[in-house]
Amino acid sequence: MGFVDLKQPGNRRWIGLGAGVVAAVVAAFALWPAGQSAKPAGRPGGPDNRPVPVITATAGRKDIPIYLDALGTVQAYNTVTVRSRVDGELVEVLFKEGQDVRVGEVLAQIDPRTYRAQYEQAVAARDKDSAQLEAARRDLARYVSLGDRVTGQSVDTQRALVRQLEATVRADEAAISNARTILSYTVIASPLDGRAGMRLVDRGNIVRASDATGLVTLTQIQPISVIFTLPQQNLPAISDRLRQDGKLVVQTTQPETGLRIDSGELELVDNQIDQTTGTIKLKAVMPNAERQLWPGGFVNVRLLLSVRTNGLVIPAPALQRGPKGTYVFVVKPDRTVEMRPVKVATIEANQALLDDGLEDGETVVTDGVAKLATGSRISTGEDKGRP
Repeated sequence: MGFVDLKQPGNRRWIGLGAGVVAAVVAAFALWPAGQSAKPAGRPGGPDNRPVPVITATAGRKDIPIYLDALGTVQAYNTVTVRSRVDGELVEVLFKEGQDVRVGEVLAQIDPRTYRAQYEQAVAARDKDSAQLEAARRDLARYVSLGDRVTGQSVDTQRALVRQLEATVRADEAAISNARTILSYTVIASPLDGRAGMRLVDRGNIVRASDATGLVTLTQIQPISVIFTLPQQNLPAISDRLRQDGKLVVQTTQPETGLRIDSGELELVDNQIDQTTGTIKLKAVMPNAERQLWPGGFVNVRLLLSVRTNGLVIPAPALQRGPKGTYVFVVKPDRTVEMRPVKVATIEANQALLDDGLEDGETVVTDGVAKLATGSRISTGEDKGRP
């Protein structure tokens, strides 16, 4: 056995490193509490393996609605830009900006004098031709009554004149109808029930039928439309429900508070899927009786797809998520818990509807799960006083 030469620098480094390791091991044993041992595997809990205080709930059955949620855009049910159909001076504006108007209500008046004169000329032309027609008919009747004393050619010529004048009178009647229609265009009326927007032309201006800018824009807001999209995977279920019920209920809620605004019906499922996004566009109609929906606004949309009758539900806080999916802590008769995977159908009003994993009447932990693992002992409010 040889001796280590402490004068060599390399040997001094190795000896120092070994001494440090020995010192660390000694310090670790010195700091380890006497009698300390690991908790029994599978029985974690509080200090000294005391029961973990938790809050529990019992799985039960109730009717749960199943909704499809989306973000929607409010649109006017109908929008009309009111324009003049004739040229002329705008002599009267009979609406106020923001006013509610009814169908047929007069909004504006174009100077009618030129068009009224054209109408009267058409009436006069008809009256003149009608008088000529009446005279020609009397002459034809006289020729026929004379019999052989009038040549057949004269009778035929007179009969042709009568037919010609009859055609002229019919043309005059058409001209009168056209002139009457054009004259009616000088009175501009609302084509729908809605609300007037900002006035785009002031009184006294000359307006033309070719103007790109109208007089005012009317929007129908009662009822009102809501446009939203859903993933194409929901289309078969929606189509099935429409075939069964003929209609689906749609609710709108406020994005900030979640409070319900209005409830209506699904009116339209678009005829094609957007290949870019893989979504289908839908349109719902809301009564909007309180006028809380306004064109251009954003709302949350809830399409009621179905109602699960007598479904098994638990409080949503009982659901936990892990690497293998969703699970709950189920309380066993011996007051210990086990982790059990569950399949969630939907969550509504803080209630989770389950498809699989639990039985009716089983108890689950809803609060205090942070310290739990399989086999943990628990205590609840009713456990006070138990040994």
